[in-house]
Parts: sequence; structure tokens; C-alpha cells
Amino acid sequence: MAYRFEKKKTGRLYFRFRKINLLLFTAAFCVMASVMMIVMGRVIASLSVSYAGRYALSSAEALGAHLERGTGLVSKMAHFSSVADWMADEHDEEKKDRAFGEMTSMVRELYSNNLYVVLESSRNEYRVRSVNQQVNAVPFKVLSEDDPDDAWYFECINSDDEYILKVAVDQEVHRKRVWIDYKVVKDGVLLGVICTGLEFSHVMNELFSHHDGDDIRGFIIDENGVILMDSSLTDDIDFLYSAQEIHIEEEFRGSDFHDAVSVYMAGKESGFRDMSTPLIVGLSSGQYRYVTMTPIRQTRWSVLVLSGSVSLFDMSNFMPVLATVLALLIAFALTTNSANYRLIFLPLSKLTKSLEFLRESLEGRVYGSERDDELGDLSRMIEYLFTKANVDALTGIRNRRFMENSLGQTMAMLNRSGGYLSTLMIDIDYFKRYNDEYGHDKGDTCLQAVALAIADSVTRADDFAARYGGEEFAVILPNTDGKGARLIAKKILENVRSLVIPHSGSDVAPNVTVSVGLVAGKVTFAQSWEDYIKRADEALYMSKQNGRNQYTYLDFEEA
Repeated sequence: MAYRFEKKKTGRLYFRFRKINLLLFTAAFCVMASVMMIVMGRVIASLSVSYAGRYALSSAEALGAHLERGTGLVSKMAHFSSVADWMADEHDEEKKDRAFGEMTSMVRELYSNNLYVVLESSRNEYRVRSVNQQVNAVPFKVLSEDDPDDAWYFECINSDDEYILKVAVDQEVHRKRVWIDYKVVKDGVLLGVICTGLEFSHVMNELFSHHDGDDIRGFIIDENGVILMDSSLTDDIDFLYSAQEIHIEEEFRGSDFHDAVSVYMAGKESGFRDMSTPLIVGLSSGQYRYVTMTPIRQTRWSVLVLSGSVSLFDMSNFMPVLATVLALLIAFALTTNSANYRLIFLPLSKLTKSLEFLRESLEGRVYGSERDDELGDLSRMIEYLFTKANVDALTGIRNRRFMENSLGQTMAMLNRSGGYLSTLMIDIDYFKRYNDEYGHDKGDTCLQAVALAIADSVTRADDFAARYGGEEFAVILPNTDGKGARLIAKKILENVRSLVIPHSGSDVAPNVTVSVGLVAGKVTFAQSWEDYIKRADEALYMSKQNGRNQYTYLDFEEA
């Protein structure tokens, strides 16, 4: 019999659990927030140092990547076979056109209008632009060792390095640029130099634009500590056009700052450039709290970053974190509360309701018996105990206890509706002789077969068969009158006979048979279930007196 759950308020256990859970959460959050505020103050210094180091490293990586890209593009041009062929044969127009065509396309990738080519054989200097190739192909100057403006070329060709990086003013746009002077060599013969100036101030702006001048200030310094770029002066005309060299130690006062720079410079000489960890030094005075220095890869330059307290981790920076943690904890508490309800309290509520239904109807399954968790174990144990208490262990049909409990509830229900009740009492004919003849094991097998035949004779959900005791059985038929009860009695007799269980000790048939007594009546308040059992027993006695292997019907009202 199926059962349905009625909507009821959640159990008191759940409300107690939720109340305790919320109280514990509130207490835990208050304690945790207090501890976090205390601990956070202590770890801020460590985080600030880490942040300063990461900022300097990322800045050095960005600057290094920008230089590496520019150097790579110039290197690519320096190794073009067309460029080397033209430099080796300057007056071959076909080679010149091919070389300038390839270099012109590369100028666009450099985002620069400052590409110069000098041929060693003639000292002629050509300018390569992204447009107007015909103008490009005409030399505009012949370099001289006596001209100071041409010193860059001779410095490059006399260097042992493949290329030179330096910061100098671009006379065309009056801005400082990072210049790349790259040698062109073929088969060990120097053919000339390719030179370009990279716009570097915009990279500095990108790195430090989200901090104001009082917050973080970044520098690029060379191996001597000379300032090449200053993030606070990327738009300062005097600084960008001035050729004056300013040493980093001249910009800031304070012994701790000077000591930090001295340590860094000394470290570079002992191999600091190969280290991936920046030098971070705390400053005891001035507007900045830390100075961080780290080398830029593939150069002799370094990034120097001065960090103020606002740029690092003061307590206000952690307020969004605390708010986020609070929101996550509240979400966690609500989610846990909901999960506990669904995983524990809701199944427990359904289990309770299913047990209430079983108590009232004595039918149906215990909720959760199909689960593979602890609740399933509990449900199966309850179902087992319920079955053990209400099912006959030998025959597998209902037992007398179940029948008596069920009859009491059935009588109350039928009394309210004015329905009929039919009760059958059944006894196996000469069963004692059967046990004596065939033994108790065969007797048990016979009882099981007869019980199954009787149970198969009733098919409605509310009808049931039960073992009353020994070889005696009962069948309860709610809402069934005498006519319907007689049909069931005939069916029971036929089903048992069809078993064809040999019984040589019987006086009525060669096989096992049964005698049936049945009673039917309209249930009233004055009746009890015991009255129906007693009346059916009387009918059974009459069947036995009349020769067995038959049924006798009595009307309850005629008693």
C-alpha cells in the first residue's frame, strides 16, 4: 500500500540545531574577526615586503620584455640576407630596393620612425621610414669621427658586444629614447650598424599610472646608478630633453637609502644580476617606506622602486577582504544549514512519517530502506524489526499479533463508514496425523505451502491472511459481505486441494485439505473483533463436525 506525506512543520530538533548553529557561527565569526585583526597587523609588514618585491620584479619583466622585443626586431633586420648583401654592395640598386623594402616593413612593427642604417664601407647614413621608400634610399649624411653627434656609431663598432643599449635624446622629437645600436656582420666582416630609438616613457606610464607620484615612484638606472628614466618625469620636457646625468643618490637624502643603493651596486659586481630575488630594504625616514631594486634581463640596467605605505597593505586595504570573508561565511552557514536539513532532518522527518503511517495502516515500506547510508541502515533495521514483529517466521505471512492490531483499527474504520467485515478461520485437516506420519520437517513444509495458497486467494490491498497459531489460519476481508466471503472460502479450498500434498492419514481425502469457517456482518459500535473471531471459530467447528474439507458460513447478525 502506497503512502503519502502530509505537510508538517519541521521538527523541533531541526530548530534547535539551527539555533545552536547560528549561535556558534556568530561566536566563531567574532572570535575569528578579532584574531584576524590582530594577526593581520603583524603580517602586513611581511606582505608589504612581498608586494614591493613582486611589483619591482613585474616592472623589470615588463621593461625587459619591451627591450627584448625591440632588440629582437632589430636583430632580425641585422640578419636579413638582403640587408647584408646591400651593405656589401651599396650601389646595387636592385639589392638596395630589396633591403629597404624589408626594413620598411619592420619599421611598422617597431612603432618607430627612428631607424638608421650606416654602412662601414662609405660611412653613409641612411634613414628608413615606414613611407616614402624613394627618400629612404638616399643617404643624408656621411659620418665623421670628429663629429660628436656621430660618436654613437664608433662606440658601437669598437665595442666587443653584438649591440649596445643606451638612453639618449632623440634630436628629431626632443625626447629621451632607448637606443639600440646593432652591428651587421657577415662572414666575420663588419658591414655596418642598424640603429633605432624605442619610445620608453609610455612603458613607464603603464607600469606606474595606477599610482600617484606620492605613492610609488619607479626608476631605471644604469650600472653606475645614473637615472635613465623616472616615472614621475615621463612628461617633463626638461628631464626628457636634458642630456645631464643625475645619479640616483642625488635625488634622495638619508643614510639608509644610500646604504641600500651601495649594497645593491656592490652586489651586482659579485653576481647579483643573476639573482631572481630583488633587494628590498626598509626605510626609516622620508615619504617612502621601502626601496626595491632588481636587474632588467639582458641589460646592465636595473629597476628601482620606491614604495609608500598607501601603495602597500595598510589596514584599509583589507576591508574588502574582510567583507568578502564575512559574506562567504554567511553563505557557508546558510548553505550548511540547508544541506543539513536536506541530508539529515528532511529524511528523518520522512522516516518518522512513514513509521506513523505503518503504525496506523500496518502496510507500506519504511522510508529510506533503499539508501546506502546510515539512514538506510536505520530504515532497514526498523523494517526488519517491524517485519519480525508482524510476520510469521515460518510461513512468511502475517502473524497473530499483526492480525489483532489490524482488526482493531479495521473495526474502528468500518464502524465509522458502516461497512461489512468478513472473517475466515481455517484449519488443516488431521494435521497432527500428518506430522506423526511424515515428521515435523515435512509438517513445516506443508504449513508453508498451505499458507502461501491461502495468501494467494486474497488479492485486494486491504485483505490479508495470517497464521493464527499451529495449523490454524485466519483471513480478514474488510468491506466484504457474505457473498464475497463465500467466494474466497471456495477459492481457498480449491487452492489447497490443487497443491496435491499426499496425506495418507486423512479420513476425507488422499491429499492435504482444509476446513473453513466464515462469518460476515455489518460492523457496529457494539461489536469487537474478538466477537468476529469467536463466531468464525464456531463456523469452523461446524465444518469439522460436518465432515471437513468444506466451509461453513454464519451471518454475524444471526448470532
